[in-house]
Amino acid sequence: MAPIRIAIVGYGNLGRSVEKLTAQQPDMELAGIFSRRDSLDTDAPVWPVAEFASYTDQFDVAVLCLGSATDIPEQAPEFIRHANTVDTYDNHRDVPRHRAAMDKVAKENGTVAVVSTGWDPGMFSLNRTIGQALLPGGQQQTFWGPGLSQGHSDAVRRVEGVKKGVQYTIPSPEALDAARQGEEGLTGKQAHLRRCFIVADEADQERIENEIRTMPDYFVGYEVEVNFIDEATFDAEHTGMPHGGHVITAGDTGGYVQSIEYTLELERNPDFTGACALAYARAAHRLREAGEAGAYTVLEVAPYLISPTPLEELIARDV
Repeated sequence: MAPIRIAIVGYGNLGRSVEKLTAQQPDMELAGIFSRRDSLDTDAPVWPVAEFASYTDQFDVAVLCLGSATDIPEQAPEFIRHANTVDTYDNHRDVPRHRAAMDKVAKENGTVAVVSTGWDPGMFSLNRTIGQALLPGGQQQTFWGPGLSQGHSDAVRRVEGVKKGVQYTIPSPEALDAARQGEEGLTGKQAHLRRCFIVADEADQERIENEIRTMPDYFVGYEVEVNFIDEATFDAEHTGMPHGGHVITAGDTGGYVQSIEYTLELERNPDFTGACALAYARAAHRLREAGEAGAYTVLEVAPYLISPTPLEELIARDV
Protein backbone atom coordinates (compact mmCIF):
# COMPACT_ATOMS: atom_id res chain seq x y z
CA MET A 1 0.00 0.00 0.00
CA ALA A 2 1.34 3.43 -0.92
CA PRO A 3 2.34 5.66 1.99
CA ILE A 4 0.17 8.62 2.97
CA ARG A 5 1.89 11.73 1.65
CA ILE A 6 1.98 14.52 4.21
CA ALA A 7 2.40 18.23 3.50
CA ILE A 8 3.14 20.71 6.27
CA VAL A 9 1.79 24.26 6.18
CA GLY A 10 3.88 26.48 8.45
CA TYR A 11 7.29 25.77 9.90
CA GLY A 12 7.35 26.94 13.50
CA ASN A 13 7.70 24.67 16.53
CA LEU A 14 4.70 22.56 15.53
CA GLY A 15 5.73 22.27 11.89
CA ARG A 16 9.20 21.09 12.83
CA SER A 17 7.70 18.52 15.21
CA VAL A 18 5.40 17.18 12.49
CA GLU A 19 8.36 16.90 10.12
CA LYS A 20 10.34 14.88 12.67
CA LEU A 21 7.40 12.66 13.61
CA THR A 22 6.34 11.92 10.03
CA ALA A 23 9.62 10.06 9.59
CA GLN A 24 8.62 7.76 12.48
CA GLN A 25 5.26 6.77 10.99
CA PRO A 26 5.18 3.32 9.32
CA ASP A 27 2.68 4.40 6.65
CA MET A 28 3.58 8.04 5.93
CA GLU A 29 6.14 10.10 4.09
CA LEU A 30 6.81 13.82 3.99
CA ALA A 31 5.98 15.31 0.60
CA GLY A 32 6.90 18.93 1.23
CA ILE A 33 6.55 22.03 3.38
CA PHE A 34 4.56 25.12 2.47
CA SER A 35 6.01 28.39 3.71
CA ARG A 36 6.06 32.11 3.02
CA ARG A 37 9.86 31.92 3.19
CA ASP A 38 11.94 30.99 0.18
CA SER A 39 14.15 28.56 2.07
CA LEU A 40 14.05 26.65 5.35
CA ASP A 41 16.54 24.64 7.39
CA THR A 42 15.26 21.33 6.07
CA ASP A 43 16.03 18.73 3.43
CA ALA A 44 12.36 18.49 2.43
CA PRO A 45 10.98 20.29 -0.64
CA VAL A 46 9.84 23.81 0.21
CA TRP A 47 6.83 25.12 -1.71
CA PRO A 48 5.37 28.66 -1.75
CA VAL A 49 2.22 28.70 0.34
CA ALA A 50 0.66 31.19 -2.06
CA GLU A 51 0.72 28.41 -4.69
CA PHE A 52 -0.86 25.74 -2.46
CA ALA A 53 -3.49 24.80 -5.05
CA SER A 54 -0.81 24.04 -7.65
CA TYR A 55 0.79 21.27 -5.56
CA THR A 56 -2.23 19.22 -4.48
CA ASP A 57 -1.24 16.29 -6.70
CA GLN A 58 1.96 15.97 -4.63
CA PHE A 59 0.34 15.12 -1.27
CA ASP A 60 -2.69 13.48 0.36
CA VAL A 61 -3.19 15.49 3.56
CA ALA A 62 -1.97 18.93 4.62
CA VAL A 63 -1.24 19.42 8.33
CA LEU A 64 -1.95 23.08 9.11
CA CYS A 65 0.71 24.10 11.64
CA LEU A 66 -0.67 27.60 12.02
CA GLY A 67 -1.79 29.84 14.89
CA SER A 68 -5.32 29.69 16.24
CA ALA A 69 -5.70 33.41 16.87
CA THR A 70 -6.10 34.48 13.23
CA ASP A 71 -4.28 32.16 10.82
CA ILE A 72 -6.47 29.06 11.03
CA PRO A 73 -9.85 30.87 11.05
CA GLU A 74 -8.83 33.01 8.08
CA GLN A 75 -6.77 30.56 6.00
CA ALA A 76 -8.05 27.03 6.68
CA PRO A 77 -11.29 27.39 4.62
CA GLU A 78 -9.17 28.20 1.57
CA PHE A 79 -6.82 25.25 2.11
CA ILE A 80 -9.69 22.77 2.49
CA ARG A 81 -11.07 23.97 -0.81
CA HIS A 82 -8.14 22.26 -2.53
CA ALA A 83 -7.00 19.36 -0.30
CA ASN A 84 -7.68 17.29 2.82
CA THR A 85 -6.49 19.04 5.97
CA VAL A 86 -5.90 18.53 9.67
CA ASP A 87 -5.59 21.44 12.10
CA THR A 88 -4.97 22.04 15.81
CA TYR A 89 -7.42 24.91 16.31
CA ASP A 90 -7.71 25.38 20.08
CA ASN A 91 -10.20 28.19 20.69
CA HIS A 92 -12.75 26.03 22.54
CA ARG A 93 -15.70 28.39 22.29
CA ASP A 94 -15.23 28.89 18.57
CA VAL A 95 -14.80 25.24 17.54
CA PRO A 96 -18.48 24.84 16.47
CA ARG A 97 -18.19 27.85 14.14
CA HIS A 98 -14.86 26.65 12.75
CA ARG A 99 -16.17 23.14 12.17
CA ALA A 100 -19.27 24.47 10.40
CA ALA A 101 -17.23 26.75 8.14
CA MET A 102 -14.85 23.94 7.21
CA ASP A 103 -17.69 21.46 6.73
CA LYS A 104 -19.45 23.68 4.21
CA VAL A 105 -16.37 24.21 2.04
CA ALA A 106 -15.20 20.58 2.33
CA LYS A 107 -18.54 19.18 1.21
CA GLU A 108 -18.67 21.60 -1.70
CA ASN A 109 -15.22 20.45 -2.86
CA GLY A 110 -15.12 16.77 -1.95
CA THR A 111 -12.43 17.01 0.72
CA VAL A 112 -12.07 16.00 4.38
CA ALA A 113 -11.01 18.22 7.28
CA VAL A 114 -10.32 17.00 10.79
CA VAL A 115 -10.38 20.04 13.05
CA SER A 116 -9.16 20.84 16.57
CA THR A 117 -6.86 17.87 17.05
CA GLY A 118 -4.25 17.99 19.80
CA TRP A 119 -4.63 17.40 23.52
CA ASP A 120 -7.16 20.05 24.57
CA PRO A 121 -9.27 20.22 22.54
CA GLY A 122 -8.56 16.73 21.25
CA MET A 123 -7.54 13.92 23.59
CA PHE A 124 -9.09 15.68 26.60
CA SER A 125 -12.31 16.12 24.59
CA LEU A 126 -12.53 12.37 24.02
CA ASN A 127 -11.91 11.58 27.65
CA ARG A 128 -14.40 14.15 28.94
CA THR A 129 -17.03 12.62 26.66
CA ILE A 130 -16.26 9.04 27.76
CA GLY A 131 -16.26 10.02 31.44
CA GLN A 132 -19.59 11.80 31.21
CA ALA A 133 -21.11 8.92 29.24
CA LEU A 134 -20.07 6.33 31.84
CA LEU A 135 -20.83 8.46 34.90
CA PRO A 136 -23.54 10.86 33.70
CA GLY A 137 -24.35 12.14 37.18
CA GLY A 138 -20.75 12.56 38.26
CA GLN A 139 -18.51 15.55 38.76
CA GLN A 140 -15.87 16.32 36.13
CA GLN A 141 -12.79 18.50 36.40
CA THR A 142 -10.08 19.37 33.87
CA PHE A 143 -6.67 20.34 35.24
CA TRP A 144 -3.90 21.88 33.15
CA GLY A 145 -0.26 21.40 33.99
CA PRO A 146 2.22 21.09 35.35
CA GLY A 147 3.40 22.92 32.30
CA LEU A 148 4.47 26.13 30.68
CA SER A 149 1.61 28.47 29.76
CA GLN A 150 2.47 30.40 26.61
CA GLY A 151 -0.18 33.09 27.14
CA HIS A 152 0.68 33.76 30.77
CA SER A 153 4.41 33.70 30.01
CA ASP A 154 3.83 36.35 27.35
CA ALA A 155 1.90 38.39 29.93
CA VAL A 156 4.72 38.41 32.47
CA ARG A 157 7.24 39.31 29.78
CA ARG A 158 5.20 42.39 28.94
CA VAL A 159 5.80 43.81 32.44
CA GLU A 160 8.36 46.62 32.25
CA GLY A 161 11.75 45.51 33.53
CA VAL A 162 11.28 41.78 32.89
CA LYS A 163 14.25 40.57 30.87
CA LYS A 164 13.12 36.95 30.64
CA GLY A 165 10.12 35.25 32.14
CA VAL A 166 7.98 32.11 32.11
CA GLN A 167 4.89 30.97 33.98
CA TYR A 168 4.03 27.39 34.82
CA THR A 169 0.50 26.27 35.64
CA ILE A 170 0.53 23.74 38.49
CA PRO A 171 -2.56 21.75 39.55
CA SER A 172 -3.24 21.80 43.30
CA PRO A 173 -2.68 18.32 44.82
CA GLU A 174 -5.58 18.97 47.21
CA ALA A 175 -7.88 19.89 44.32
CA LEU A 176 -6.81 16.76 42.40
CA ASP A 177 -7.67 14.59 45.40
CA ALA A 178 -11.01 16.34 45.85
CA ALA A 179 -11.85 15.78 42.18
CA ARG A 180 -11.02 12.08 42.50
CA GLN A 181 -13.57 11.87 45.33
CA GLY A 182 -16.24 13.62 43.27
CA GLU A 183 -16.39 16.72 45.47
CA GLU A 184 -18.38 19.65 44.09
CA GLY A 185 -17.65 23.36 43.94
CA LEU A 186 -14.07 23.40 42.67
CA THR A 187 -13.11 26.34 40.46
CA GLY A 188 -10.16 26.77 38.13
CA LYS A 189 -8.66 29.44 40.38
CA GLN A 190 -8.83 27.17 43.42
CA ALA A 191 -7.39 24.25 41.50
CA HIS A 192 -4.26 25.79 40.00
CA LEU A 193 -1.09 27.51 41.18
CA ARG A 194 0.66 29.97 38.89
CA ARG A 195 4.43 29.76 39.36
CA CYS A 196 6.62 32.42 37.71
CA PHE A 197 10.36 32.52 37.10
CA ILE A 198 11.65 35.99 36.25
CA VAL A 199 14.98 37.53 35.30
CA ALA A 200 15.08 41.20 36.33
CA ASP A 201 17.27 43.78 38.05
CA GLU A 202 16.98 43.65 41.85
CA ALA A 203 15.76 47.25 42.01
CA ASP A 204 12.72 46.39 39.89
CA GLN A 205 11.73 43.12 41.52
CA GLU A 206 9.25 44.36 44.14
CA ARG A 207 7.33 46.41 41.57
CA ILE A 208 7.37 43.59 39.02
CA GLU A 209 6.04 41.07 41.54
CA ASN A 210 3.20 43.42 42.50
CA GLU A 211 2.29 44.03 38.86
CA ILE A 212 2.18 40.30 38.17
CA ARG A 213 0.06 39.49 41.22
CA THR A 214 -2.44 42.25 40.42
CA MET A 215 -2.73 41.53 36.69
CA PRO A 216 -6.45 41.04 35.92
CA ASP A 217 -7.61 37.98 33.95
CA TYR A 218 -4.21 36.34 34.34
CA PHE A 219 -3.22 36.23 38.02
CA VAL A 220 -5.80 37.94 40.25
CA GLY A 221 -7.61 35.35 42.37
CA TYR A 222 -5.00 32.64 41.89
CA GLU A 223 -2.32 31.42 44.24
CA VAL A 224 0.80 32.95 42.68
CA GLU A 225 4.52 32.36 43.21
CA VAL A 226 7.04 34.83 41.77
CA ASN A 227 10.62 33.58 41.79
CA PHE A 228 13.51 35.79 40.67
CA ILE A 229 16.49 33.92 39.24
CA ASP A 230 19.65 34.78 37.32
CA GLU A 231 19.87 34.54 33.55
CA ALA A 232 22.16 31.50 33.53
CA THR A 233 19.68 29.52 35.65
CA PHE A 234 16.82 30.62 33.40
CA ASP A 235 18.65 29.50 30.26
CA ALA A 236 19.59 26.16 31.82
CA GLU A 237 16.21 25.27 33.35
CA HIS A 238 13.38 27.21 31.72
CA THR A 239 13.66 27.08 27.94
CA GLY A 240 11.80 23.82 27.37
CA MET A 241 8.12 23.40 26.49
CA PRO A 242 6.66 20.86 28.97
CA HIS A 243 2.94 20.57 29.63
CA GLY A 244 0.20 18.12 30.55
CA GLY A 245 -2.85 17.77 32.69
CA HIS A 246 -5.70 15.61 33.95
CA VAL A 247 -9.34 14.94 33.13
CA ILE A 248 -11.03 13.47 36.19
CA THR A 249 -14.61 12.22 36.30
CA ALA A 250 -15.95 10.81 39.56
CA GLY A 251 -19.44 9.64 40.42
CA ASP A 252 -21.46 7.64 42.93
CA THR A 253 -23.01 4.47 41.50
CA GLY A 254 -25.29 3.73 44.44
CA GLY A 255 -22.93 3.98 47.37
CA TYR A 256 -19.67 3.38 45.52
CA VAL A 257 -17.40 6.18 44.25
CA GLN A 258 -16.00 5.46 40.79
CA SER A 259 -13.19 7.62 39.39
CA ILE A 260 -11.94 7.82 35.82
CA GLU A 261 -8.71 9.72 35.25
CA TYR A 262 -6.79 10.53 32.08
CA THR A 263 -3.34 12.04 32.58
CA LEU A 264 -0.81 13.57 30.22
CA GLU A 265 2.81 14.31 31.10
CA LEU A 266 4.49 15.98 28.14
CA GLU A 267 8.16 16.87 27.99
CA ARG A 268 7.62 18.80 24.76
CA ASN A 269 4.16 20.08 23.97
CA PRO A 270 4.60 20.60 20.18
CA ASP A 271 5.76 16.99 19.71
CA PHE A 272 2.63 15.54 21.31
CA THR A 273 0.37 17.97 19.47
CA GLY A 274 2.08 17.00 16.22
CA ALA A 275 1.64 13.30 17.01
CA CYS A 276 -2.10 13.87 17.46
CA ALA A 277 -2.33 15.78 14.19
CA LEU A 278 -0.59 13.00 12.26
CA ALA A 279 -2.84 10.30 13.73
CA TYR A 280 -5.87 12.25 12.53
CA ALA A 281 -4.20 12.93 9.18
CA ARG A 282 -4.29 9.14 8.75
CA ALA A 283 -8.03 9.22 9.53
CA ALA A 284 -8.64 12.10 7.13
CA HIS A 285 -6.99 10.17 4.30
CA ARG A 286 -8.95 7.01 5.06
CA LEU A 287 -12.25 8.88 5.27
CA ARG A 288 -11.64 10.51 1.91
CA GLU A 289 -10.59 7.19 0.36
CA ALA A 290 -13.93 5.79 1.57
CA GLY A 291 -15.77 8.57 -0.28
CA GLU A 292 -16.53 10.83 2.68
CA ALA A 293 -16.41 14.61 2.59
CA GLY A 294 -16.86 17.26 5.26
CA ALA A 295 -15.36 18.39 8.57
CA TYR A 296 -14.96 16.17 11.62
CA THR A 297 -13.88 16.68 15.21
CA VAL A 298 -12.07 13.95 17.15
CA LEU A 299 -15.45 12.96 18.66
CA GLU A 300 -16.68 11.89 15.22
CA VAL A 301 -13.72 9.79 14.09
CA ALA A 302 -13.75 6.06 14.90
CA PRO A 303 -10.62 5.14 16.93
CA TYR A 304 -9.44 2.48 14.48
CA LEU A 305 -9.11 5.10 11.75
CA ILE A 306 -6.23 6.81 13.55
CA SER A 307 -4.18 3.63 14.03
CA PRO A 308 -1.61 2.29 11.54
CA THR A 309 -2.62 -1.22 12.66
CA PRO A 310 -5.37 -2.91 10.56
CA LEU A 311 -8.79 -3.14 12.21
CA GLU A 312 -8.83 -6.95 12.22
CA GLU A 313 -5.53 -7.03 14.09
CA LEU A 314 -6.72 -4.39 16.59
CA ILE A 315 -9.83 -6.47 17.33
CA ALA A 316 -7.83 -9.65 17.79
CA ARG A 317 -5.27 -7.91 19.99
CA ASP A 318 -7.24 -5.41 22.05
CA VAL A 319 -10.92 -6.45 22.22
